[in-house]
Amino acid sequence: MWRFFRFVFRTLLFLVLSGGTLIAWVFYQDLTGELPAIERLTHFTPPSVTRVYASDGTTLLGEFYLEKRYPLPLSKIPLLVQRAFLASEDKDFYHHPGVNFSAVTRAFITNWQAGRTVQGGSTITQQIVKSVLLTPERSYRRKAQEMILALRLERQLTKEQIFEIYLNQIYLGSGAYGVEAAAREYFNKSVADLTLPEAAMIAGLAPAPSAYDPFKNLEGAKERQRYVLERMMEERFISYAQSMTAWQEPLTPSSAPPASYTDLAPYYVEQVRQLIQQRYGEDATQKLGLEVYTTVDLAVQKAAEKAFRDGIDVLCRREGLCRQQSTNHLDGGLLAVDVTTGEVKAMVGGYDFTRSQFNRATQAKRQPGSVFKPVVYAAALDRGYTPASIVKDTPISFRDGRGKRWSPANYDRKYRGPIRLREALTFSRNVPTVRLADAIGLPYLLSYAQALGITSPLAPNMSVALGSSEVTLLDMIRAYGVFATGGNRFEPIFIAKITDSQGALISESTFQPTPAIAPETAYLMTSILKSAIERGTGKEALKLGRPAAGKTGTTNDYGEAWFVGYTPEMIAGVWVGFDEKRPLGSGETGGRVAAPIWTAFMKDALGESPINDFPIPDGITVAHINPATGKRASGGRAILEIFARGTEPGTNVPQLASDLTTPEGDAFSPSPIGTPAPTPIAVPAPIQQPLLPPIVITPPPVVRVPSPPIISLPQPSIGEESEPSAIEEPLEESTPEFIEPEPEETEAIIDDGHTPADAGETHTPFFEENLNGSAASDPLPENSTGELPAPIAEVPPAPAAQAP
Repeated sequence: MWRFFRFVFRTLLFLVLSGGTLIAWVFYQDLTGELPAIERLTHFTPPSVTRVYASDGTTLLGEFYLEKRYPLPLSKIPLLVQRAFLASEDKDFYHHPGVNFSAVTRAFITNWQAGRTVQGGSTITQQIVKSVLLTPERSYRRKAQEMILALRLERQLTKEQIFEIYLNQIYLGSGAYGVEAAAREYFNKSVADLTLPEAAMIAGLAPAPSAYDPFKNLEGAKERQRYVLERMMEERFISYAQSMTAWQEPLTPSSAPPASYTDLAPYYVEQVRQLIQQRYGEDATQKLGLEVYTTVDLAVQKAAEKAFRDGIDVLCRREGLCRQQSTNHLDGGLLAVDVTTGEVKAMVGGYDFTRSQFNRATQAKRQPGSVFKPVVYAAALDRGYTPASIVKDTPISFRDGRGKRWSPANYDRKYRGPIRLREALTFSRNVPTVRLADAIGLPYLLSYAQALGITSPLAPNMSVALGSSEVTLLDMIRAYGVFATGGNRFEPIFIAKITDSQGALISESTFQPTPAIAPETAYLMTSILKSAIERGTGKEALKLGRPAAGKTGTTNDYGEAWFVGYTPEMIAGVWVGFDEKRPLGSGETGGRVAAPIWTAFMKDALGESPINDFPIPDGITVAHINPATGKRASGGRAILEIFARGTEPGTNVPQLASDLTTPEGDAFSPSPIGTPAPTPIAVPAPIQQPLLPPIVITPPPVVRVPSPPIISLPQPSIGEESEPSAIEEPLEESTPEFIEPEPEETEAIIDDGHTPADAGETHTPFFEENLNGSAASDPLPENSTGELPAPIAEVPPAPAAQAP
């Protein structure tokens, strides 16, 4: 009988235990079936702050973050701070397997007796699991999942790794994640510099950061600080005397000022943010915790902002624009690059970043007007022309594919007849420029512009030669940079290097100039652009007091004002206009609006640095020429002109130096700037790479003979004229087939040096039916000859790029 009852008891016990085990297994499977993978924590990289620095490597320009966090390895977090968190949050952290079962049981009984949650039993490991892998839901099921994951995590990571994640992940209020961010937020110092009372206060924030925020509840923060100090004393991390001294010490939180990138070089920092996102993804700046070292020089940036704003303010007062309340703001941009390193030293994308974040130096596409003309002349030089080549300044017309006629005209409506190429660009003559573009061919010109670094699309019609196609200021900086560096194209550098938060190098920029045109061509262009400053429309830049080359630009109706110029050390460009096209004011030209800004900036940026002239390549030579014919002079009136060796004009008449007289305008006469003997600037050797197709530029054969001495090259100063305005391109819908029009020679009205006759209304700059009198261009330089400029016709401009 007893055996029977014993058998039944054992059977029932077996069934109960088996059933309980089965139920437990099913419950466990249900709990773990939807658990997240623990690998998310073993490879966990929390979002952290990306910091942007100036070129000095220490000045903080701005920060980007989703969560304000500055991750640190455990070895760089003071032991004092570690012990404060251990004492208050998990004293047995280094002894339990991830779950403190006695603490959990104690918390369960206390909470059951109270009827609500009054005590927690979570370990540091459980807190990490809850914040990273699980939801904040409060339930026994979620608690069980938390414990399972904590046990698993302890088998995957060491205690030190888990503690490091915790101290960098925990939210401590006021937007601060981790102990480093909390130290900066509450005491404006690094965690390495925290005192005992400060460390205790930060550790006391862990359970309820908002409730114990010292900025809002200093008394509550002090109570929590006292609790942490007592726990540290109980765990024998500190003595009783240390605890009392720390508690009695006054607590004065002091927040760090926010690193707002609207204060220093805001447009520059925003450009850097966009570049990082293009390279590493949209979330890179907010999650990767990068250390970004830029090339901006804050002294140069300050000079740029002052010169730009002063120039805008002067224009506002002069034209009464400051009193006009409108969303269409007068604005512009300035960009400056060190030509020896390719580094962008300053960038102004607008008058006020808080008003508009649209970057007018890199994003705004506007008609460059005459600033584009040097591209045409450089292309012509590489097609066999020389500075002494004769170009016709006589009327010409083109017909588009629909039969409409376009007749470019000079701004003053006068024609000089045969004119040397140097003079044509110096005085910004429209008609010779268009004739050159027609002679070299539009496909070649457009490809040449791309080879110089202009990335904006250019319209395939003749008006592009006069700057009708919209480009960015950055485009023109790239193009002029080829002239400034002796023929090398380069991409301006905004970011010097990027590291991770621990200093490991991620990427580094190097100056890599690529051959684009022959050095001789680049120097010839520099020489002609020096003439544009010394005798042409850029005379304002003479106030710089050192050798410089540059070009003004003004579009129809005085809508845009440009100046792009360079010295042997730096290139800078200025654009001024309205976001939505409208006139700046009558007579507000590139020479009057943009050139003064450029000059004021360059004076401050270059300061007292040594004055240098542009180095002359070995392939440059000189010859006396007849200024009227451009041919080699054999006697009488002559000037000196420079050439790429092998392109000098020939003559059948023996030349006698005693027979030559040099009029004003000799290419090697003393410089009006009065600079000392030039010191060549060493330009880094270019990286040898193939040229961009389809251009293949072959410089003239160079015979190595002793080159002439380096001499400052002032240019001929014959009758000075104004710079014509840029002619805006015809509306595309009216010229769908305008690809390569056929030129038609028309009767010339020649300027023979006497008072010119009016060209009359028959010579319209655009379609003959489009006539009005609202065009603008740079004014005549002082002491120039000729009548006041007459208006030219325009075609309504294309819509301007809109600011976001």
